Amino acid sequence: MKPSNQSNADDRAVSPVIGVILMVAITVILAAVIGTFVLGLGDQLGDTAPQASFTIESNSTDNITVVKTGGEAIEGSDLVVSVDGQRDGNFGSGAWESGESRNATISSVNPAPSGDTVVRIIHDPSGNAIYEETWDFS
Repeated sequence: MKPSNQSNADDRAVSPVIGVILMVAITVILAAVIGTFVLGLGDQLGDTAPQASFTIESNSTDNITVVKTGGEAIEGSDLVVSVDGQRDGNFGSGAWESGESRNATISSVNPAPSGDTVVRIIHDPSGNAIYEETWDFS
């Protein structure tokens, strides 16, 4: 039979071990959170591209008309048109809602687009292409 003081000593020895494990876990979590923001990774979390769909309605070698067919409203000045990898033109300012069409001038694309050409709409703040289509400029 154990003396009554022996049982209490065994029970108390577990508590410091659990305490040390919890303190180490908290320290590791705090270090990860602080490290993320110190390295600037926290700033990039908010720069995600919006979800939207578009259709090219008409085009010329100087102008392209695009209809926003769905998705969330997007600030038109946040979008840039890329024609065969050359960034040119944006869609003005103000919220671009579904069902609206907007024009973008693409006059500085050199050489002027002709035939099958890749057209992208790029969300400038995030740098992500949110639309891509091969369009016939003939």
